[in-house]
Amino acid sequence: MYTQGLDSPGTVDLPAPAADRQALERRFQARVDAEEKIEPKDWMPDAYRQTLIRQISQHAHSEIVGMLPEGNWITRAPSLLRKSILIAKVQDEGGHGLYLYSAAETLGVSRDEMFQQLLAGTAKYSSIFNYPTPTWADVGAIGWLVDGAAIMNQIPLCRCSYGPYSRAMIRVCKEESFHQRQGFEIMLRLARGTTAQQQMAQAALNRWWWPSLMMFGPSDTDSTHNEQSTRWKIKRFTNDELRQKFVDFTVPQADFLGLKIPDPKLRWDEASQHYRCGEIDWTEFKNVLKGHGPCNQERLAARRRAYEEGQWVREAALAHAAKQKLRTGRAAA
Repeated sequence: MYTQGLDSPGTVDLPAPAADRQALERRFQARVDAEEKIEPKDWMPDAYRQTLIRQISQHAHSEIVGMLPEGNWITRAPSLLRKSILIAKVQDEGGHGLYLYSAAETLGVSRDEMFQQLLAGTAKYSSIFNYPTPTWADVGAIGWLVDGAAIMNQIPLCRCSYGPYSRAMIRVCKEESFHQRQGFEIMLRLARGTTAQQQMAQAALNRWWWPSLMMFGPSDTDSTHNEQSTRWKIKRFTNDELRQKFVDFTVPQADFLGLKIPDPKLRWDEASQHYRCGEIDWTEFKNVLKGHGPCNQERLAARRRAYEEGQWVREAALAHAAKQKLRTGRAAA
């Protein structure tokens, strides 16, 4: 839907005299400051284009890889209802990836190029999806915590300065809010269940709490993109601001569930009216990003296998399109 008309020539970021380029950049920033949406055929700085390609493609990869941890439980869900809900959720995540790949394509990068970067291991995706899901409670924790963190990060993206990304996120956030509620409901059932179920819920919270905080990215002092992305209104809040919002929102939910956040240093700061957390293990975060997490190799192997096994489908689709084109040409003649 976002790629319609991209075969028509648009305005690209070609070399220009310094004075002209500065004028274009001032005009571009003025539009951003005025909350105007930047559309695919509008002039934009190449750095803005590349930043969006990096961010949107990583976001799309995260949605596609994110199907795997929960997809692992489709055949083992505890009831037919749970199975049908989980199938629908995993299908939603696949759809989110397709929306986002389409949005990235409007910036001049092909979907195949993005796929190849993912399969080669040169493109990043969210570190959170490199952790295992050993129990059914992990499915609930992912919905509650991971999708909850995603919503906290993604709602501001509905006001992103780039139109196609902004519009895609409106649909994505509506579905993610359902996913978060579904995950919380699983955790609620377990927390109010037997002692074994309560222990299962607590163990899942222990596993996913710190990776969920890491999901927002490095601290503001170490982030290389925060300032520029905020000025261009790609981002509306910094990593630490979003992380704090998530903590403040989630800790009372854990209290309601009767579960304990696995952070002995967690406390309420009356002066700031915020919860204060212990230090995040950024060494673990960096190791997972570098491909050394518990499931990095497993996740990429699954995506490569799916790509290879789907080759015949792509070939069949291309053959069918070629036949249709030939038939249309003959009919026109």
